[in-house]
Amino acid sequence: MRWYQLKEQAAGERRLIVSWFVYKILGKRALQLIAVFVSFFTFAFAPNVRRYSKKNLSVIYKFTKNKNAKPTMLNQYKNVLNYALSLVDKMETFAKKYDIEKIDFANTEEKELFIQLFKEQKGMFFLCSHIGNIDVLRTFIANPKNGIWPLNPRVNVFLSEDHCKVFNGFLKKIDATQNLSTFPVEQINAGTAIEIQERLENGEIAFMAGDRLSAGSSNIVFSANFLNQVVQFPTGTFKLAQLTEQIVFFICAVKEKHDRYKIYLEKFELNTQFNKKQNLKKMQDEYVSFLEKMVNIAPLQFYHFYDLFED
Repeated sequence: MRWYQLKEQAAGERRLIVSWFVYKILGKRALQLIAVFVSFFTFAFAPNVRRYSKKNLSVIYKFTKNKNAKPTMLNQYKNVLNYALSLVDKMETFAKKYDIEKIDFANTEEKELFIQLFKEQKGMFFLCSHIGNIDVLRTFIANPKNGIWPLNPRVNVFLSEDHCKVFNGFLKKIDATQNLSTFPVEQINAGTAIEIQERLENGEIAFMAGDRLSAGSSNIVFSANFLNQVVQFPTGTFKLAQLTEQIVFFICAVKEKHDRYKIYLEKFELNTQFNKKQNLKKMQDEYVSFLEKMVNIAPLQFYHFYDLFED
């Protein structure tokens, strides 16, 4: 079963709006406490969530030998709880109040390159994933303390069509000003590629997850060895990144202790001796390798509550 065939447990517009007003009225700690209870009841009464969390952790543990990935009942619950708490952090990013002093970079050189490219108003395409919480990066980009300000480039985000409706409806309801545009992945075509290329040439940036298939392109895939399992990934994501002819980064934001996040970045380097098809394959392989590293670092922030590793 694909992820888009499941009804997500925590992503409806109404839930987001309720979470927003709880955050605004009672604060982050109150919303975190509610998230603990909600995640507990979700875990208790959603057998598919428990089943797939256990299966995913079993695969991760077998591959990484990371003790934090043992598929115990407690770790399965922590996996669900971490997802709920990441939604709390999203509320803080929507309010533009996340403290960027709590955001670190795993590699100083990558951070310096990252900031320098923004200062030069270079377009960038970020290949992200459903590991951790990439939304905190937008807070970093839009904050005057980051050394980038006042450039604050426009952000283009690719989501499923349903998520676009939920996300845009949510932002409209809370009257939030966000310097971003959303694009449904099911409707990507040649015109979309041209528009995104033009936007990036003008210094904008784009985010697109490369670890889930979309309902509109479930047959346009490539298979890769991921965690010693054959997994299908969306070919179109990587073709779009290549078509923009801009800088491509693999990126992940992993939560650490005390509400801190660490940003992991890897810049994709074209091989000038390769043709386009070979460089596309290189990008795909390196992205999958990057995901394996991130899963080893944060196995309980692997937010795929469906049968990713289909037998």
